[in-house]
Amino acid sequence: MDHLVRDSVIVPTKLGPFRVHYSIRGISRIEFPSDCSGGLRPPKSVGPSPLFLRNFIRQLQQYAAGKLVRWTVPLDTSAGTDFQQRVWGALTTIPRGETRSYGWVAQQIGKPKAARAVGLACGANPIPVVIPCHRVIAGDGSIGGFGGGLPMKQRLLALEHCERRGH
Repeated sequence: MDHLVRDSVIVPTKLGPFRVHYSIRGISRIEFPSDCSGGLRPPKSVGPSPLFLRNFIRQLQQYAAGKLVRWTVPLDTSAGTDFQQRVWGALTTIPRGETRSYGWVAQQIGKPKAARAVGLACGANPIPVVIPCHRVIAGDGSIGGFGGGLPMKQRLLALEHCERRGH
């Protein structure tokens, strides 16, 4: 629902600059530093930033500095399918410092044979870090894939002091 996107901002962090897109509903997309490095010119503003955006910028910077953050911002996941939204909801239940397997996520949403589809939904996650798809690994304990690149996934897991285990 692109018509709901109001603006985007560049957020400098210790992990690099993230581009954060938001709509009137909340944060709608986060681009990793490697994704937005080619276009770091400041976005054209269409009005004052909503309070949730200012709070999110502070939270993202604290997270990237290694601090424990409890995300308290509204998210706009309206672009996702029902299945994707169920997967993304399950991802938010994975505690910081822990990982789960694609199969575990599939079990949580009542689709135990859908581990591969869960992987695709993780790859389509528009709001990584907040919806922690980086905490999902392969059932054998290997790191699996990641839309932000494996080096970023490893950095995020290390930042959170994650122990890799598949469950």
